Amino acid sequence: MNLAGDYAKACHDNIHKRIAKAIGKRIVVTIENHHNFAWKEMVNGKECIVHRKGATPAHEGTLGIIPGSMTAPGFIVMGKGNPESLNSASHGAGRLFSRAKCKANFTPSQIKKVLADNDVQLIGGNVDEAPMAYKDINKVMALQTELVTVLGTFTPKIVRMDK
Repeated sequence: MNLAGDYAKACHDNIHKRIAKAIGKRIVVTIENHHNFAWKEMVNGKECIVHRKGATPAHEGTLGIIPGSMTAPGFIVMGKGNPESLNSASHGAGRLFSRAKCKANFTPSQIKKVLADNDVQLIGGNVDEAPMAYKDINKVMALQTELVTVLGTFTPKIVRMDK
């Protein structure tokens, strides 16, 4: 389990270094968005395995990223270390529509229009990740003020997804 997480982090680090080099910039800070992982952690004085399915670590002082959708803002956050949430926050907006419902309800042309209206270039991706499939990230963030402090936001302009 730890090896898989370390491998994913190494891959992300490599991608980020290559992008920075390609655009002639240097990496100032690295922020992980580890979600759907499990860690050994102390909970109420007992060592436990904490699996954050749909959640990301939000220990006190931990930097994180909570994205919306391909067209919605993302948030740079700092964890508050709320023990009632197992030091966790959402790892994104969350889905309104399942992948199957997206395929049944949305067309590639609808998605292209939404992307164009929001000036977002998509590389890769499928109908199951349609921007319309996700909840309102602003409402989601408003519900987790006890878990994280918002440090900043960003708006996606280029989105790269696997097919």
